[in-house]
Amino acid sequence: MSNPRVRRIADRIQVVVAQMLERRVKDPRLGFVTITDVRVTGDSQQATIYYTVLGEDADLESTAEALESAKGLLRSEVAKQLGTRHAPSLTFVPDAVPETARKLDEVLARARELDAELAARRVEQYAGEADPYKKPREEGDADDTDDADPDDTGLDDADGLDDPADRR
Repeated sequence: MSNPRVRRIADRIQVVVAQMLERRVKDPRLGFVTITDVRVTGDSQQATIYYTVLGEDADLESTAEALESAKGLLRSEVAKQLGTRHAPSLTFVPDAVPETARKLDEVLARARELDAELAARRVEQYAGEADPYKKPREEGDADDTDDADPDDTGLDDADGLDDPADRR
């Protein structure tokens, strides 16, 4: 429905059908119905009306029957209100969005529970020491080897003379 005219027709059909269901259709099978969306074909010949019903599955079935029986009255009123040459045929479809949203909410709640459970079991454990940063050495450490020459093996050269590189 990229055409603005078709979108305006769909919006108008939604308003007209909702008003008719509220004021003129007096079927006891009709439950608490909400018209959620209307989609009209590009040639404005068919309109699909999506609805939700507050209640249980039995209410949904009885409301579907009531809407099918009131389809002619609703179509004639839509034709009068639109003022177009052809009145679109109406098809009522129960909207699956609330059910899908409920399932997604359940999945997200379960994921939150699992995350909380995992966070509760998690223990902070470091790969090395608890404080991985080097600290400056303090005097009196047992492993003070700064004075020792790393090249000095403690052996004199074969000629017995000190090498200037050994004196640092």
